Amino acid sequence: MDVLQRMNATPNSEPQPKNERQVYDKIGANIAQIMQGQAGSTRKLLASLASGGHVLLEDFPGTGKTTLAKALARSIDARFKRVQFTPDLLPSDILGVSVYSQRDQQFHFYEGPVFTNILLADEINRASPRTQSALLEAMGESQVSVDGERRDLSELFFVIATENPVEFRGTYPLPEAQMDRFAMQFALGYVQSSEEVAILTAQEHSHPLEGLKPCVTMAEVLALKRAVRGVRVSEELKGYAVNLVRATRGAPGVQLGASPRASIALMKGAQALALFDGLNFVTPEQIQELASAVIAHRLVMEPQARFSGLSARGVVEEIVKKTRVPA
Repeated sequence: MDVLQRMNATPNSEPQPKNERQVYDKIGANIAQIMQGQAGSTRKLLASLASGGHVLLEDFPGTGKTTLAKALARSIDARFKRVQFTPDLLPSDILGVSVYSQRDQQFHFYEGPVFTNILLADEINRASPRTQSALLEAMGESQVSVDGERRDLSELFFVIATENPVEFRGTYPLPEAQMDRFAMQFALGYVQSSEEVAILTAQEHSHPLEGLKPCVTMAEVLALKRAVRGVRVSEELKGYAVNLVRATRGAPGVQLGASPRASIALMKGAQALALFDGLNFVTPEQIQELASAVIAHRLVMEPQARFSGLSARGVVEEIVKKTRVPA
């Protein structure tokens, strides 16, 4: 079953409550008005949102990374902020800063853009590693520490980061710890010629984003996240997910394999896909669908392997083919 069929599939066995699935359907349909030919990317993006993860979109300029993030933000009646990462951006520009007031002779904290529901970190690899790491605590623990005080973030806190390939000028590769904080990383790719013509037609007079309205509330999204946590994962499939991740640690050409955080993200993402497919239990196909998006960006390849043309995504795909699937 391909991605488009999955988005519309309604299995008969043990269906999920319709309300939660309708939230996914509404957001997906809203984004489809803007994004041509990106049903698979939308499915992964919403799976990460529903499972409590964060997404890194890596692709060439102009492929629609920022547009996809904005379309999701406008589809949800929630707070949205965008940060354009540049080499001179400071951590305080993201987290916030305390300013001394002459009026009452006290320091007052002014929240940065991280205090929102959906945060778009645009071209994150154009900022220095020091600034990139400012997001680590926020993404991992939904909190930030400023001036020795812990400040909690919203219950719905979702980071969509975009980056251009590191070979482009003026970019800084993300450190391994930062890459590991993203539940998924995937590319949008170029669309078909007919879909690109449709994009030109849609933007002939104005950008369709300007007319996009919210279709779900923040409360509905939080209910979707709670429903995802209720999807069952058998012990056999937990073992299957762990076997896929553990296999990367000894794979030829891999210098550093995926951490247990990859196993957790793979399980939670598969729970979201199961709910989207109308099931209250995870199947091997849902784990396989997300394996590359969840695992590949966490691998550090040996230099010789990179020079020989071996990619992290290729390693994961080969592991998926060789790993025994539970009956």
